[in-house]
Amino acid sequence: MFFELVYDKSLAQASYVIGCQAGGIAAVIDPKRDVDTYLKIAEENNMKITHVLETHIHADFLSGSRELAALTGAELYLSDEGDKDWKYEFDHTKVKHGDIIKLGNVTFEALHTPGHTPEHLSFLLTDKPATDEPVMLFTGDFVFVGDVGRPDLLEQAAGMKGTQEKGAHQLFDSLQDFNKMSEYIQIWPGHGAGSACGKSLGAVPMSTIGYEKIRNWALQLLHDRTAFTNELLADQPEPPRYFAMMKKLNKVDRPLLTEVPTLKNLSEADFIDVKNEGLKIIDTRPWKQYSDGFLKGSLNISNNNSFSTWMGWYLNYEESFVLIADASETEELTRKLMRIGLDNIKGYITPAQLIQFEKNELSSYEVIDKKTVKNKMENSEVQIVDVRGKSEFKKGHIEGADNIFVGKIKENLDKISKQKEVIIHCQSGARAAIAYSVLTANGFDNILNYSGGWADWNS
Repeated sequence: MFFELVYDKSLAQASYVIGCQAGGIAAVIDPKRDVDTYLKIAEENNMKITHVLETHIHADFLSGSRELAALTGAELYLSDEGDKDWKYEFDHTKVKHGDIIKLGNVTFEALHTPGHTPEHLSFLLTDKPATDEPVMLFTGDFVFVGDVGRPDLLEQAAGMKGTQEKGAHQLFDSLQDFNKMSEYIQIWPGHGAGSACGKSLGAVPMSTIGYEKIRNWALQLLHDRTAFTNELLADQPEPPRYFAMMKKLNKVDRPLLTEVPTLKNLSEADFIDVKNEGLKIIDTRPWKQYSDGFLKGSLNISNNNSFSTWMGWYLNYEESFVLIADASETEELTRKLMRIGLDNIKGYITPAQLIQFEKNELSSYEVIDKKTVKNKMENSEVQIVDVRGKSEFKKGHIEGADNIFVGKIKENLDKISKQKEVIIHCQSGARAAIAYSVLTANGFDNILNYSGGWADWNS
């Protein structure tokens, strides 16, 4: 059997290539949208991709299953569990609980594991030449290393009221069956640490059922449905705004994007047109470079592992936008945006072009330190705004601070003073820099960025 984990750090998302080497054929589970990665793996290992499997209708990334099937002719194996609201609306092979999917000498048994979503499947793999016993379980967003999939996304992100308690109860029941499975079976989940699909995901890529019985908090509460539900729903991170759109796009028929587009480098005339049209300008430089010289009105969303997530918070799927980025980073940025379906990139300019085009029109700002924050709190009337998530704020914060999560700051502008000085901070600087750019773009000229944040304050 051939096996390879493909891990996207930008979304903490795992997909898998499994092959039968005797037959020269392979399956991909939960592929990301830039599918050239899988084509290269198959080519390098003399295999043809013939099967594409999905564990569920994803909320956090745009699945590349249909792109991969279009390029390879592979068959799509997708869940037929759940009610009418959880059916895929394009051609595929329907999979039910107990169905066996054969890949040469390898088999996948589909297990219905609802909770995270009603239609969720896990795939139990048996490598027939080695043993008749199953050896791997691909759990998607059912069980993670150290955590389980959150059932509140349908309600919190997609607005489907009354679904989170029902999902929690389904997850509780699904875990009862999981708990009875052989302890040696490896589990390979759909996400790792950093994903918003749970609250305490481990950084290790795989585990075993036996180990999860020891360390996973959820499996310690399978005797008490109420305690399990309360703990599962408490202190989950804020689900990014784009999750609702991903649910839709992964379910319905949509245009396919089978290669990574090449971005256009805009001329000065192009850039003038962009500004006149009022398009969003996203400056992807690290915040320290941004603060040295930025175009007022641009948003500072740095090219790091959280880039896709924050772009999904601030952009919608109809508007076009422009990037400020080094040419060498444009392919990486395009891939990150493809993975959540943000395809309307008008083009890019480089930081050098920004300086050339804008000449002396750039703004700048200096961050402040802990001593300055304390002095201002003692000697003047200031507002402290903590832009971390609610659960982080709950664990500890500067006395008197207001908690306005950075992802929701635009709809809470009325809660931020325009009369007082406003000191913003996060944990250690990155989110506060985003918030600073958003507030500046919305006409606030009284914002001070305490970049050290809670980590510095609490040290």
